[in-house]
Amino acid sequence: MKIGIRLHDTVSGTLEERLAFVKKQGFECAHLALSKTLSDFAMGDAPVKLSRPEMAAAVQSAFDRTGMDCAVLGCYLNLTHPDAEEREKTREIYYAHLAFAKKVGAWMVGSETPIHPQSSMVREAPRSEEAFQFFLEQLAPVVRRAEEEDVILAIEPVYTHIVSTPERAERMLEHFRSENLRIILDAVNLLGADNQASREKVFSDAFSRLGDRVALLHMKDYQVTGEKLTSMACGTGEMDYRSLMAFARERNLSMTLEDTVPGNAEAAKACLLNSMA
Repeated sequence: MKIGIRLHDTVSGTLEERLAFVKKQGFECAHLALSKTLSDFAMGDAPVKLSRPEMAAAVQSAFDRTGMDCAVLGCYLNLTHPDAEEREKTREIYYAHLAFAKKVGAWMVGSETPIHPQSSMVREAPRSEEAFQFFLEQLAPVVRRAEEEDVILAIEPVYTHIVSTPERAERMLEHFRSENLRIILDAVNLLGADNQASREKVFSDAFSRLGDRVALLHMKDYQVTGEKLTSMACGTGEMDYRSLMAFARERNLSMTLEDTVPGNAEAAKACLLNSMA
C-alpha cells in the first residue's frame, strides 16, 4: 500500500522538481495530470505530443530519477459532447493517454463521467438512464483501446455524474466485463448533502459491489454547509477514515491525496495512517 498525491497540488516547478518535493514529504507515488502539471501542455495537443518518444522518455526519466511511481495518468475529459466530431476528438485524446501510460509505466489512466453541459440530457439530470446508456456507447471504443494497449482505464464514480453510485459503477463493469476497466474509489465523491449522514452505508455498498475491481483510492475530506458539500484535505473536515483504511489494507490498495496544499499534505497523510492505529 503506497500513499501518493496529485502533482498539481504541490509546489510549482518542473515535473522532476515537483516529484522530488513530494518524495521529500514522504510520498511514494503521484497522480499526473499533464495539462495541470506541465505549463507547455494542452490536452488538445495530446495525440501529437504524447506520440513523441522524447516526451515519454522525459516523463519516465523524471519518475525514475526520483524513485516515484506514476499511480494515475489523468484524462478527465468529457465523453458526452453532443457533437459527434467533438466526441471523436476526445476519444483520440484518451487513446493517446492510454498509449502513453504504457510507455511511462503508469498504473492506469483515470477518468470521470460528467454529462456535457451542452447536452440536452442535462435537463433530465445526468443520473437518467438515457445518459447512462449514451455514456456506455461513448466509452465502448475507449475500453477496446485499453484492452489493445493492455492498460487499465479506471473510472471514478461521482455523486453528480452519470456513473454516480456504486450500483451504476457495478452496472458499467458488468456491461463491459473487461479486465482493463476498473474503478478509482473516491469515497467523498459518492456523497452529497442528502446522503452523507449515512456515509458508512454508502461506503459499505461500494466495498461490496466494487471490491476486487477497485484499482486505487482517492482520499480527501469534506464539510457540509446547508445543502452544499465541500471537499478538502484529509483531516480538516468530518470524515472518519477507519472503514476506508481497513478496506485499503485488506485489498492492499494504494491511494493518492486530493485537495491538499504543500503546507498540509504531510498532515493529511498522517491523518490516514493514524486512522489505521
